[in-house]
Amino acid sequence: MITVSNVGLSFSGTPLFSDVNLLFTAGNCYGVIGANGAGKSTFLKILSGELEPSKGEVAIDPKLRMSVLKQDHFAYEEFTVFETILQGNARLYEVLQQKDALYAKEDFSEEDGHLAAELEAEFAEMNGWEAETEAGKLLQGLGLDNMLLYSQMSALTEAEKVKVLLARALFGQPDIILLDEPTNGLDIKSINWLENFLMDYLGTVIVVSHDRHFLNNVCTHIVDIDFTKIKLYVGNYDFWYESSQLIQRMLRDQNKKKEDKIKELQSFIQRFSANKSKSKQATSRKKLLEKITVEEMPASTRRYPYVGFQMDREPGKEILSVEGISKTIDGVKLLNNVSFRVNKGDKIAFVGDNEHANTALFQILMGEMQPDEGSFKWGVSTSQSYFPKDNSAYFNGCDLSILKWLEQYSKDTTETYLRGFLGKMLFSGDEVLKPVNVLSGGEKVRCMLSRMMMFGSNVLILDQPTNHLDLESITAVNNGMIDFKGILLFASHDHQFVQTIANRIIEITEDGVVDRMTTFDEYLEMMGKN
Repeated sequence: MITVSNVGLSFSGTPLFSDVNLLFTAGNCYGVIGANGAGKSTFLKILSGELEPSKGEVAIDPKLRMSVLKQDHFAYEEFTVFETILQGNARLYEVLQQKDALYAKEDFSEEDGHLAAELEAEFAEMNGWEAETEAGKLLQGLGLDNMLLYSQMSALTEAEKVKVLLARALFGQPDIILLDEPTNGLDIKSINWLENFLMDYLGTVIVVSHDRHFLNNVCTHIVDIDFTKIKLYVGNYDFWYESSQLIQRMLRDQNKKKEDKIKELQSFIQRFSANKSKSKQATSRKKLLEKITVEEMPASTRRYPYVGFQMDREPGKEILSVEGISKTIDGVKLLNNVSFRVNKGDKIAFVGDNEHANTALFQILMGEMQPDEGSFKWGVSTSQSYFPKDNSAYFNGCDLSILKWLEQYSKDTTETYLRGFLGKMLFSGDEVLKPVNVLSGGEKVRCMLSRMMMFGSNVLILDQPTNHLDLESITAVNNGMIDFKGILLFASHDHQFVQTIANRIIEITEDGVVDRMTTFDEYLEMMGKN
């Protein structure tokens, strides 16, 4: 149990949040949401004790062990993988070190023998003899070979280090687990394994994530950080989002009777609480949802950008044909005899373990890179807009303001039009005068999406468009791509994004492609990846 009492935090006199009173209990998973800069990661640091609040206190039973997902991928270079994971239980690692030091002494005394016996008993009580087995199982669950246990961390790839640090946070059955963006860098199988692990976990989980599918599967509660307040709501992310949108409609619609809207909301609660048949926590969640009253529903004041793509003209029947494209980069064959045909109405998600392959294909299709073999041909009626995964070339060394930067791509260059357009993308007032080379990752993504909306293209190619975005912006992009009437070729780690947009899945493999006209969930089930 974690008790947060009257907690507040200010920076230079400006409150980030204040008067926070929350109770986190065992058996529940709490998803922390909020716009970029709202203080999600900062709040986790306060809970972990890494950061002192300006006022109030966080009380945790000293008998409980807390584990925190660390994001410093280079902090354990001198350790083996097993040592790094074992350090997730600091006391167990300390006991092991003390034992090894004692047994290495040449003048082992009777007193040392008594201490060794005490340490052995404590080691056994903490399941120390099972530590290697548990660490190996965690690695395997996350898609790594347990033979890596005694490899040096410095020898691992970035992706492998991400998984080892996650295993470190989950190791040893901690009472409380704090996770900041745990799905970053994970493949589909690893995310599914993590979801199952957390749903079976009996302790307290508090997680910051922009992955809506993940939040929906694991969370029993949502912790919403909004306008300096932190509030707790029962239910997963979809329930929080749908109910908050419904409340907003209630507040905007003054002509209808409040009683009718209350009945609509209550009916919604009943429908949502019954729609949890696939969750392992179905019964408990349903009981929680049944306790909700209308007054407890969130009325969020956060803003969503407008993302909408309009075509200047309809594409014809001929869209794109790709024939036998192969490409090797730095000695690694990313594309091998890739062939497919794009048809009118296609919204294709490109998936696979190697995201560099998707990026290479998109760069070839946009003429930024030449294939080693093969060819492609765009239909004469098509026009393409591209969202690259790496947008640095558009901003590095550029001292133009946001306003002047966007003017380069707009047919209407009047300041009134550009300011109005940027306002919809949440750039208002003097913000539009900021130089683009100092923008955050999320702000640059919003600029790149604005640029794409200016072109009126009927084919959009997007490589990881949700990277760096908060949940509000991801939702806006998601809705914009669902509503787009043209052709989509895209890659994304966001499960819900792919599931709700794509009507066709192409997986790039070592031998070419697997191509299916289906939804993402159906594809995963078909391929045995669920």
